[in-house]
Amino acid sequence: MKSAPKITVLDYGSGNVRSAVRALEHVGAEVTLSHASEDVLNADGLLVPGVGAFAAVMEQLKKVDALRWIGRRVAGGRPVLGICVGLQVLFEEGVEHGVSTPGMGEWPGTVERLAAEVVPHMGWNTVEPPEGSRLFAGIEDERFYFVHSYGVQRWDFDVSQPAMTPPQVTWSEHGGRFISAVENGPLCATQFHPEKSGDAGAELLRNWLRTLG
Repeated sequence: MKSAPKITVLDYGSGNVRSAVRALEHVGAEVTLSHASEDVLNADGLLVPGVGAFAAVMEQLKKVDALRWIGRRVAGGRPVLGICVGLQVLFEEGVEHGVSTPGMGEWPGTVERLAAEVVPHMGWNTVEPPEGSRLFAGIEDERFYFVHSYGVQRWDFDVSQPAMTPPQVTWSEHGGRFISAVENGPLCATQFHPEKSGDAGAELLRNWLRTLG
């Protein structure tokens, strides 16, 4: 019998981590809530939650030295899943109230206020995953739960290097198109909250666990 995948949920002061822990346990993972380097580096998968402002999350990640450990995992091809602001900080920068904060720079793009009459974008919405998406396999037409005021609304990935496989990008709409998920080899992230998205969110987490090998 195959052993349960060992997942670390990064504990760095972000809210709502318990629901992520429970959701992963529900789909069969063995979960540790920690920011210790050995737990972050040695887990089969790392989940990076994020609630609140881009700048505050970046500051909290720095305080526990998490940026270094996340970077180590990404560089080593070890699976990472970001959620909500955990997706946003993987981009180059976030702009809030006219102030720019550098992100991790794993992907090109700027996190900006959504171009919608009603903000925050709160509630259920559809997604437009690309063909061949592993995260959305079997749940391409489902709805997922969003709570956010900011997002990445343009994708400018450089595909001039033929040896590079471009990331798969999923889009949603709220006053305009924004990125709702990215799949980039071992590095994946969702703008929505799978842990709050019922059966569809649970299946997405199962799909992620299946990618861990």
